[in-house]
Formats: sequence, C-alpha cells, structure tokens
Amino acid sequence: MSNMSQRDAFWTRIFEIAKKDHNVVVISADMGAPALDNYRKKLPSQFVNVGIAEQNAILIAAGLCMTGKKVFVYAIAPFLVLRCLEQTRVLNAVMNNPITLVGVGAGFGYEDSGPTHHITEDIAIMRAMPRIEICSITDSVMASAFADISYNMKTTNYVRLDRLLFPDVYRSDSNFSEGVSVLKESKDAYIVATGSMVHTALEIAHRLEKKKMNIGVIDVYKIPINTDTFIKKIRKSKKLISLEEHFLPGGLGSAVCEILNDHNIFIPVKRLGLPVEKHYCYKYGGREVIREYYGIDKRSIEKEIINFISN
Repeated sequence: MSNMSQRDAFWTRIFEIAKKDHNVVVISADMGAPALDNYRKKLPSQFVNVGIAEQNAILIAAGLCMTGKKVFVYAIAPFLVLRCLEQTRVLNAVMNNPITLVGVGAGFGYEDSGPTHHITEDIAIMRAMPRIEICSITDSVMASAFADISYNMKTTNYVRLDRLLFPDVYRSDSNFSEGVSVLKESKDAYIVATGSMVHTALEIAHRLEKKKMNIGVIDVYKIPINTDTFIKKIRKSKKLISLEEHFLPGGLGSAVCEILNDHNIFIPVKRLGLPVEKHYCYKYGGREVIREYYGIDKRSIEKEIINFISN
C-alpha cells in the first residue's frame, strides 16, 4: 500500500513547481489537505480559497488564466464536474483556457457520503466536450507524474483522483505519454480498466490465473483514448472486458466500443460498470458494499468474466 494518497502526491509535486514558477496559482473550494498547508504558509499569494463556491472558482480561474497564470482548481469531484458544467463548457471547452481541474473522490471515493458525493457520470460528461482531456489516476506515482503533465498542457484537463489509498503499480521512471499501459500481458483476453478499478482488475486477473485463465490488464488513464496505441495493444486479443466504477452509458466501455466500431475491429466486448437501471445507491458500509449492489464487486466481476470467456 502506498503511504501517500493520490491527492498528496499530486499537490506535493505542484508545490515544488509553484516555488519556481510564480505564475502557478491554486484555487481551492474549501478543501483541506496536509499537502495544501504548504501553499497557505509559504505561497499565500499563489493560493486562493473561494470557500464552498465551485462555480466562482472556475470563473476566477478563467480570468487568471487569461492574464497568463497557470491555474489549478481543486474541489470534490461531483461538485467540480456537475455544479460547474456550464462554466467548464464555456470558459474551458469553448474559450480553450488551459485550466487544470482537479477532482478528488472519483467514483465511490466518498463511499459513505451518499450519492451527492459520488461521481459516476464524469467520464461521460467530460469526454463529450472538445478540448478537455481526462486524466484518470491509478496510483500516487501517476498522480505525481500528472502534476508535471498538467503543468505543461495547453488545453483544459480534468484530473480525477481517488480519495483512498491504493498500492502503487507504477515505478517512478514509468512513461505516461501514451495514455494506455499494459500491466499484465495476454493473447486471449484483456480487462480494460481505469482509476480504482485497475487494482480490482489486477487482483481478479491474478486470481483467474490460478484457474488456468490467462487474462491481461490494460490501464486506460487518458481519455480521449490514444486510438493508435490502444489498437496496437488489443488487436490480437480474442475478447475484451471493460471495467469501470461509472455508469455504463458514455463511460470507458462506450469509448472502447466506439474505437472498435470506427476501425472495423471485431472483438467481442463485455462492459462491466454501473447499470443505469440500478439508479443511485444509498447503501452504507463501504465501497465494496456499494459495488456489490451494482454487481461490480470482485466475486461478481470474476463470475461475469468466467462466463464471458467460456462462451
């Protein structure tokens, strides 16, 4: 298990960048984090806390961006994406201000805070708009690397951070330029996952290996997906399983199917995610309880994959 959260890894690296570049400004929507304390104490002129006012944060960010500042807006993911949708569309997608939107609590990250604090539509919403790149973070190593990547981007990007701690699956020298990484090789089938579900995919793949099933794992951490790279990695695969903590329409599975359809690649795909028929979940007891409700707990996923591969 990593001893640093994705949040702290990201903001610790941005702080190092901000010390050298005084045009870097962080706007917080009343967020507390140990890594943010450095900004308040040591770079107060580069830190703005707007309070619980996410829409204002985007408006201020756009104004600062137009004066040459490199702006990072930080808020709880559902409020950053859903409450600020019009501001994001107009000030970022339309006007192409290169603001980095950093949302914490991807998927069920705020597990026991209920549907208001869950964000299970963000990939569909953000990828529907031009000139916005989604960076779906897997571990703290990637979070730190994407601080640098975000700093150098010329368009808007949305960094979706998980709130909980996960093991690091990448090394400090990993290259994240392609947006797609094969974490476990296979010629038979791949689980294509993003965010926290990458860790679930790896665990299930290793578990199925003991049952003589060779299942690989692909991590998609940039959306829109790098089409050429993705096709090269999956072309010889016999079957694909997409896995996401997100409603199925418009999510990762939809993006995968669009690529296959647009390039006439005939590989069967099983999409695993949140069925819209299950609506929103009010269950409490942790992330696995919520996942079980939607049928994306480890046991259910394993069963679905075995049935899909066997038929």
